[in-house]
Amino acid sequence: MAKVLGLGGIFFRSRDPKALGEWYQKWLGVPFAHPHGASLLPASMPEGSLTVWAPFAKDTDYFGAATQTFMFNLIVDDLDGALSQVKEGGAKLAGDIEEYEYGRFAWFIDPDGNKVELWQP
Repeated sequence: MAKVLGLGGIFFRSRDPKALGEWYQKWLGVPFAHPHGASLLPASMPEGSLTVWAPFAKDTDYFGAATQTFMFNLIVDDLDGALSQVKEGGAKLAGDIEEYEYGRFAWFIDPDGNKVELWQP
């Protein structure tokens, strides 16, 4: 039987893809190149990192606004620094930092209104 080996990409709509990509490049160092996006290589992720694929209930409030049908999680090397940067870039922080044995998590709302999760393993 054929099986999934990994996540090959995340594709989503944006009011202004170039501007949003440039915002992520400036404030979080995403290696964005319009119009193709960014390639994030698994080898650059910290040890113990992984990609999660998880359907949520239709009525979850974890993603923020009910109209948001997805949320992406970005692995960062410095959660506090990343939060400071996105805030400086005009993002609204959403909630408090949460800490678990597998890492620290925080959320922000990007310029397109998407709730985004940051994870420092």
